[in-house]
Amino acid sequence: MERRRLGSQGLEVSAEGLGCMGMSEFYGPTDETEAIATIQRALDLGVDFLDTADMYGPFTNERLVGRALAGRRHEVVLATKFGNERREDGSWVGINGRPEYVRAACEASLARLGVDHIDLYYQHRVDKTVPIEETVGAMATLVGEGKVRYLGLSEASPATIRRAHAVHPITALQTEYSLWSRDPEQAALPAVRELGIGFVAYSPLGRGFLAGRFHSSADLRDEGDFRQGHPRFQDDNLTRNLELLGRLEEIARSKGVAPAQLALAWVLHQGADVVPIPGTKKRRYVEENVAAAAIELSDDELARLDEALPPGATAGQRYADMKTIDA
Repeated sequence: MERRRLGSQGLEVSAEGLGCMGMSEFYGPTDETEAIATIQRALDLGVDFLDTADMYGPFTNERLVGRALAGRRHEVVLATKFGNERREDGSWVGINGRPEYVRAACEASLARLGVDHIDLYYQHRVDKTVPIEETVGAMATLVGEGKVRYLGLSEASPATIRRAHAVHPITALQTEYSLWSRDPEQAALPAVRELGIGFVAYSPLGRGFLAGRFHSSADLRDEGDFRQGHPRFQDDNLTRNLELLGRLEEIARSKGVAPAQLALAWVLHQGADVVPIPGTKKRRYVEENVAAAAIELSDDELARLDEALPPGATAGQRYADMKTIDA
């Protein structure tokens, strides 16, 4: 597996990471045994960049990742997040970037993960009621104490990133990016490149849509699958987006690869500073995703994909409620 550098502070990770969220919540039924086997298979294949967050589960995903890493912590670049505050029963409290909460959240994550440090610690969402300088200042204190190695932000605007970076170097911005979510190309990617910050692309397969496994709302009947209420999977939006999927599938057939592999290869070709973290809870999909890293795309093929799924073509917002996105 190729390695890529995130930011200017020395962090190196596998060119692909593994998003662990769906192993515990949001995408229907879960299977902890298969999830742990999936993480371990990813490590065996050279994927060493694991992504979790305290709110996944809530809290259970960090515990699962910690169990999967038993005896293998030294092989892993471990990323987790704070800021989307939830209670044990799963109810939502809100976005929290208060300095005292930053410390408490970090201590709790370390305990759940069973580790003595977090390699990359993100603010999951920007708390617009707390100056970013105060939040990042608290995060920087954790770096000084050795509890965190590098700092990241998720779904932060260029203005917020600049203010945060002035307090302490930001190593990575994590934001949704794929062939059907190309908004970062407008401002976020240019800003982080100017500042020497790496870019971590979550949902690089469009929440599974670009894998070609969903062709009607009936395909999303599993209890607990949040895509049931996702604007891009509903009604006329779904009809429009299935047309885009058809274009991707046609190009994938001509290339002799799976649609998911083509979509992932496209993200990998967007720059050596871009690291996608496709999420899966099954070993066979990890293997398929890892194989995508070997796919070469010519300039003509990239142009064909750009024409087939241009910026702004996807129907529907990324979330039903976009108020938590820093813009």
